[in-house]
Amino acid sequence: MKKIISSLSFILFVGIAMVSAQDADRVRTAQPSGEKVTAADQKVTSEVQVYYFHATRRCATCKAVEAVTRKTIEENYGQKVSFESIDSEENAAHPLIEKYEISGQTLLLVSGDQKTDLTNDAFLYANSSPERFQKKLKAAIDKML
Repeated sequence: MKKIISSLSFILFVGIAMVSAQDADRVRTAQPSGEKVTAADQKVTSEVQVYYFHATRRCATCKAVEAVTRKTIEENYGQKVSFESIDSEENAAHPLIEKYEISGQTLLLVSGDQKTDLTNDAFLYANSSPERFQKKLKAAIDKML
C-alpha cells in the first residue's frame, strides 16, 4: 500500500513539474505586449530580477529551490541581482503573476525585455545536486548582466 501511495505521489509530482515546464516555455516565448512601463514597475533598481513563484504548501524540493537561489544570489551578486519569493496562492492578485502569465511553480530571471526560465533545472537539481543548480543559475545570471 505504501509503495502505491509513493508511486502515485511521484507521478503527481512529475505531472505538476511538466505542467509548470509547459507554462514556463510559454512565458519564455511570450512576445512583449507593448504595455507602458509605469513608475511603480521601475522601482526595482537591480540589473537582474529573480522571481520564484510557488504555492503555499511546498515540498522539500520547492523549499530547496528558494534556499539555493537566495543563497547563490546573496553570495555572488549583491545589489546587482534582486530576489523575490512570491506565494502565488496567497498573492493571487500580484501584478507579476498576470504580467508573466504564471500558473505554477516558476523560477524566472528578468532583465529588461529578456526573460530566462530556470524552473526545470531548479526542480531537477536544487535538492539532489545544489552545486549543479548553482552553476546553472550563475551562468544564466552572468549571461544577463
